[in-house]
Amino acid sequence: MTERPADDQPPAEAPAPTDSGGTPHIPVQQLLRMVVPSALVGALCALLLIALSWLAERLQELVWDDLSSAMGVDPDSAWWIISVLTLTGVLVGLVVKYVPGHAGPDPAAHGLVEAPLKPSVTPGLALALVLMLAGGVSLGPENPIMAINGALVVWLGARYLPRVGAGQWVALATAGTIGAMFGTPVAAALMFSELNVGNPKIPLWDRLFSPLVSATAGSIVMLSLSDLDLAIDLPGYEFHPGDLAIGLLISVVTAGIGLIGVWVFVPLHRLFRRINDPLLMLTVGGLLLGVIGAIGGPLSLFKGLHEMQELPAQIGTLSALGFLGLGLIKIVALLVASTSGFRGGRIFPALFAGVALGFAIHESFPSVSLPLAVSTACVGILVVVARSGWLSLFMALAAVPDANLLPILVLSSLGAWLMVANRRELIDPERMPHAAEGSEVRPA
Repeated sequence: MTERPADDQPPAEAPAPTDSGGTPHIPVQQLLRMVVPSALVGALCALLLIALSWLAERLQELVWDDLSSAMGVDPDSAWWIISVLTLTGVLVGLVVKYVPGHAGPDPAAHGLVEAPLKPSVTPGLALALVLMLAGGVSLGPENPIMAINGALVVWLGARYLPRVGAGQWVALATAGTIGAMFGTPVAAALMFSELNVGNPKIPLWDRLFSPLVSATAGSIVMLSLSDLDLAIDLPGYEFHPGDLAIGLLISVVTAGIGLIGVWVFVPLHRLFRRINDPLLMLTVGGLLLGVIGAIGGPLSLFKGLHEMQELPAQIGTLSALGFLGLGLIKIVALLVASTSGFRGGRIFPALFAGVALGFAIHESFPSVSLPLAVSTACVGILVVVARSGWLSLFMALAAVPDANLLPILVLSSLGAWLMVANRRELIDPERMPHAAEGSEVRPA
């Protein structure tokens, strides 16, 4: 997870007031004044995510169900998968090449939290996101929806409440989107504790107050209007001390697999960038994803949330090698999609890969508890992809919600972190601009 570059930070604000002991703080009245704007931001972020997801799901049903049925085609057939994903590459390429704003900057050079884009970029980015999600590309909505919500919230804030700085609006949009995306404000609290938002001398909960209001509103709207559920149907887990070592080993091994992907990421991205035309580059990327999807089958397509919940039903059908192949294919698809210009996030497909690898470990060593194998494999791969220990722990517990696993997951995350410490991320550093397009936002 990458913070905004220092050059993109908003101008310094006036020094914070201090209490009787000289400690900086945010006055209660100021916190209360931001409750309603923060809640509105969180609700807006959730509604935008719900709307774009709904559009993507309707388009997915139209292409993969209705159109294939009308043509008398098996949607799981290799040629249909290759055709749809290639066409998706063409359509996203047309958006990137011709739509104003070009669907935002190169996604392989940017992290999850970045400087806000111009509002004029968001329609093209939203269209590219919907086409990508519906077409079966192995990416999630995380990065694009964060960018879309951030751009719109900063623009609206600068227009209607200009006394609040752009940095605070970015924080509120980020928190509201995270709360909506994961269905709980806890995810935002954990991630913001890593981001060091605001003046570090101000108490943490003063700084988190408004973002958590936004995250809470976003999660409430999401849970009220959708059926979001990340949990996989797995048996319960009973703690055994020996599982501490097993979980640590699994997380280290899966982190190692993820690091191979990191090593490939930059050369693969630069290879794609040799194709100077974005339409051709995304067409080639779509074709490759189609071939990968045809090999992996329908379970290897899309962002992976619904697909990972189908994996328990594959026990007895897929062998350990089958689950291993499914996890590795998902990682390859994630790398190709991320480096060939598709607009999407990497957290959800990485979660699927971790789940599949966990099933492979359990099938290879039946004495290893399935919940243990799945959750620790998720921690290992997510630490590599997200570079956030808290997010990795949260996602693993969201997929396998068993508190008995928590001590093992904390230890496993520490082992995985040692594997990735001081190593490059899934970002091409030479493609990172000093300022993202549209980082200066003014009221109209």
